[in-house]
Amino acid sequence: MGVGRRPDDDELRVAVDELAIRRLQAAYGDAVSRQAWSELGPMFAPGAPIELDLRDGTTRRFEGGEAIAAFIAGSIERFEFFEFALLNAVVDLVGDHEATGRLYMWELRQDAAAHRWSNAYGLYRDRYARVDGRWVFAERRYSSLARTAPDGGGMVVFDIPGGN
Repeated sequence: MGVGRRPDDDELRVAVDELAIRRLQAAYGDAVSRQAWSELGPMFAPGAPIELDLRDGTTRRFEGGEAIAAFIAGSIERFEFFEFALLNAVVDLVGDHEATGRLYMWELRQDAAAHRWSNAYGLYRDRYARVDGRWVFAERRYSSLARTAPDGGGMVVFDIPGGN
């Protein structure tokens, strides 16, 4: 779109769809930070596959927002402070009802027992779908990128996973 030129209908649709998906990404981070677990379910398509590679030798798989909410809730119980921060995100619209994206994130945490701060960095590779007129997560694949070492000293760093 050039200077002084009005956007056409296709450009406006693309902008509105991208904004809606970015709002979905932000709503996810907000709900996790507030531990508002009941808000996660509607953000996902029914039965949406979710895969977590925490780089510990196993891959965890879930279906739908309620399942991932329960897992995250249990995983962060030990923290007296927890914040989910979005670092960067890209969205690529595939059509009127599909999109893909990547979201880089940072977790800031303080362990309640040890009173030690830790960090975790990760990458979500997402597929989005428009369902009943709104954008939802159709699939999420998470990979850890780095985290504070278990002894509290330094960072353990992992390769960026291939694929989009």
